[in-house]
Amino acid sequence: MMAFFDTLVYNPIYNVLIFLYNTVPGQDFGIAIILTTLVLKFILLPLSKQQIESQKKMQELQPKIKDLQQKYKDDKEKQTRAVMEFYKENKVNPLAGCLPLIVQLTFLIAIYRVLINVSTAGLLVEDINLYSFVANPGQINHLFISIVDLTKPNYLFAVLAAAAQYYQTKIMIARQPKAEQKEGEAPDFATIMTKQMLVIGPLLTLFIGFTFPAGLSLYWLISTLFMIVQQEYILKTAHPVKN
Repeated sequence: MMAFFDTLVYNPIYNVLIFLYNTVPGQDFGIAIILTTLVLKFILLPLSKQQIESQKKMQELQPKIKDLQQKYKDDKEKQTRAVMEFYKENKVNPLAGCLPLIVQLTFLIAIYRVLINVSTAGLLVEDINLYSFVANPGQINHLFISIVDLTKPNYLFAVLAAAAQYYQTKIMIARQPKAEQKEGEAPDFATIMTKQMLVIGPLLTLFIGFTFPAGLSLYWLISTLFMIVQQEYILKTAHPVKN
């Protein structure tokens, strides 16, 4: 499994990063990380688009789903059948957003491994990981714009990455249709999870930023900013679900 991961994910990212590092004037590792992030985001654009659109559809259909759950609250079997039939009628797969998330997490792990391996190797690039057409630059200049050490945690990058993720989740919540909640009725599971992610996601990002090399926070910050722009565009241009 690790050999499969290295061949299809780790090695390509490693080589793209080193290739861009060689290409960037002044060989700035931070700029190379930013450019690599943008390359990855453009490659993952179709999957990200699918995830956002799926999430939007689920949000728009949530009031109807909640009505069905309330209607068949005393018969779980009928409730499940009714909800699944509703998904089928509206051509929505509730698991459609999982695959893009898994793929993005896989790339995050790969980026983390690249940065950690470069750091632990004394900032030296290993020939064994390079493709034949990618030159070995020798020792990596680990400073971003000659100031930020990307091999150590950076609190500013961590805070900015966490704030960007909070904003991304916040604008997604703001676009959710407001379902009418009856007095004494508990909020649905999806609403609870979304609100929890508004806090848990940024806190997790903050922890990672305070603990791991700043290069990872830089990657996460640029990735999230890209997602915010993409999310805004897709949500504004997507057609609402008819039901």
